[in-house]
Amino acid sequence: MSITAERKAELIKEFAIKDGDTGSPEVQIAILSERIKNLTDHFRANKKDNHSRRGLLVMVATRRKLLDYARSKDEARYQSLLKRLDIRR
Repeated sequence: MSITAERKAELIKEFAIKDGDTGSPEVQIAILSERIKNLTDHFRANKKDNHSRRGLLVMVATRRKLLDYARSKDEARYQSLLKRLDIRR
């Protein structure tokens, strides 16, 4: 259900603004999106896993807050991030 260290490093490298960047909203949103995608696939096989479903809802809310923050700072970066991650909003 969680992402591997290699996949997380790939996401950080792809979405980082500068070298060593792990805390920018783009990186955080990309990592959360990957975890949400993995949990969504998990729920297709495990429909009654309500404990993990609560974690999914927390992640979705956190991603929404980060997306709102990114939108308030720079609309163009926000739009490009939505396209790169294929998030409908």
